[in-house]
Amino acid sequence: MNPSVDWETETDLVVVGGGIAGLTAARTAAARGMRVLTISKGSSIDTATHYAQGGIAVVGPDLEDSIESHVADTCAAGAELCDEAAVRSIVSGGRAAMASLEAAGAAFDLGPDGSPARTREGGHSVRRIVHAGGDATGAEVQRTLDAVVPAVHFDTTALRVLTTDGEVAGLLVRGPEGVGVVRCSTVLLATGGLGQLFSCSTNPAGATADGIALALDAGARVADLEFVQFHPTVLFAAGSTGRRPLISEAVRGEGGRLLDVTGRAFMADVHPLGDLAPRDVVSRAIAELLHVSGAEHVLLDARGVEGVHERFPTVTASCLEAGIDPAKDLIPVAPAAHYSCGGIVTDTFGRTTVPGLLAAGEAARTGLHGGNRLASNSLLEGLVVGERAALVAAERKGHAVEVSDIALPTYRRIDRAVLQRTMTAEVGVVRDAAGLDEARRVLAQGVVSEPPVDPRAVEDAALTAAAEVVVLAAAHRRESRGCHTRRDFPDSDPAQRRSLHIERGSDGRLEIVNDDVMTGAR
Repeated sequence: MNPSVDWETETDLVVVGGGIAGLTAARTAAARGMRVLTISKGSSIDTATHYAQGGIAVVGPDLEDSIESHVADTCAAGAELCDEAAVRSIVSGGRAAMASLEAAGAAFDLGPDGSPARTREGGHSVRRIVHAGGDATGAEVQRTLDAVVPAVHFDTTALRVLTTDGEVAGLLVRGPEGVGVVRCSTVLLATGGLGQLFSCSTNPAGATADGIALALDAGARVADLEFVQFHPTVLFAAGSTGRRPLISEAVRGEGGRLLDVTGRAFMADVHPLGDLAPRDVVSRAIAELLHVSGAEHVLLDARGVEGVHERFPTVTASCLEAGIDPAKDLIPVAPAAHYSCGGIVTDTFGRTTVPGLLAAGEAARTGLHGGNRLASNSLLEGLVVGERAALVAAERKGHAVEVSDIALPTYRRIDRAVLQRTMTAEVGVVRDAAGLDEARRVLAQGVVSEPPVDPRAVEDAALTAAAEVVVLAAAHRRESRGCHTRRDFPDSDPAQRRSLHIERGSDGRLEIVNDDVMTGAR
């Protein structure tokens, strides 16, 4: 179907997304004289960046820390699926990226000696997490970038990446002025994650896997989407759905302890790092404890954290709103969908397999996270790869490709409430063949209809496409690795130490295209 076009324009780079990766790219590209159009379907607070609490993992001057130590911690958390060269490249770019952000006006918390204060989170061997406002790092980053990036066009939805002979020619969008065609040489997808696949998530309402659907439609590959990280400590409230406040991992870094409902500390029996074990380990331990005990949550004891109100004002505010004082009360917590470790396959400069199509941030899969993201590596990746993607876009400036087709494809969509219930029940922290088969059965009932231009329908189509990829990959991976846990295959299988690259075939069906390729392959 060819939609009725209300307007057209031309630019050098279109950035889709208003979080750390997209705004960093927009800022960098504009500074190099490029014409940049940045669009966001929501507002400046409808980003995962805005809600990020913990901080940014950056190697500090302490002799106990080093690039190699950060690389080792990242790869250990990533369950043998990290691309070590990609990890080293991105980690090495951290200091320069942080300096650029500080130059733009970001203010981070300082220690007594005037240097950046650093905390420790799960999976890190040393204190290297730089933070702002105690536990409001993301809000400070968002504030900084919003102030320096040229005007963002809000309430504007990307409908389709337009390609000609397999190369980017533009972007079809719908905004306040109707449907428009933006002619450009480069499109950057920085659309965030897919948390809205599940009934409860730490993600904002706009985390509907838009970039995954756009990339697949354009011919790009995705990988590692079976690795959905569930944050282990999200504030529990009986019967709640939608975005839930997380209790930062840094609370445990400052001395908080996890207890079962009887008051027993249980993580010391699970992992050598105890309460600071990697997130997949903690989430799995909690999920299995709840499965066996029938309880709905565990407890986080932050009463021994010195100055908990001042150090964690965001956590404190969320708890007080629920009638809980973290300085006096135990906090009920449970795992909830938090971060997609996989995404659109890119290199460390954001390049996909489609010329002119870039991806960065949570929407991308650079090889940094592998099978499980190390805490506070995501903002780092957004800064580093966002800036590099702008440099790639600058190389394509003036490389015009004629728009030859603006037709919208047919999409399969399933009711969002049904999809979320199914994914939560069958494709959550712990999975098995029976549940994945049930999820596949439900997804197969999706309705194929006219191409959507309504924003809600576009989101539903994207969620359905992403769910199909997650279920396909999770069913194919008959092992437990990282944050993908199979109750029926509880052990890791060395023969499956590889990423599954998936693309949409010419018949519209999803295909695993490199089952025999080891991790790190592009």
